[in-house]
Amino acid sequence: MNILLEHPAEVLLLAFMAITFLQSGIDKIVDWKGNLGWLKGHFEKTPLRTMVPLLLGTVLLIEMVAGLLSVAGIFQLLTSGTKELAFYGAIASCIALLMLLFGQRVAKDYEGARTIAVYFIPAVFLVFLLQ
Repeated sequence: MNILLEHPAEVLLLAFMAITFLQSGIDKIVDWKGNLGWLKGHFEKTPLRTMVPLLLGTVLLIEMVAGLLSVAGIFQLLTSGTKELAFYGAIASCIALLMLLFGQRVAKDYEGARTIAVYFIPAVFLVFLLQ
């Protein structure tokens, strides 16, 4: 418990990343067809239109990795005080967000891109805290 008192920001930010990415990934698994249909429409006028299923699978994979590493990072930090898995989770979170940002910018969804930037700020701050 002493580790929690020494690293509250890291634990809270890791929990934020875990919730964000595990929920998003699980939603993509549970409603694959719905997500795929919406994204095909979202990207229909972009160069990415033919790659939507592959890109959705790639984003799903990195989101689940980010979420699971964040959870594992919390446990590693709380049990041993080491930050390796937490750091990898933070990096994976940033990569996932950059992928999502790229897609929103290509689709010219600037409001969606702005929303992703709001998530990117704590993710980068988490990387900073863990490095």
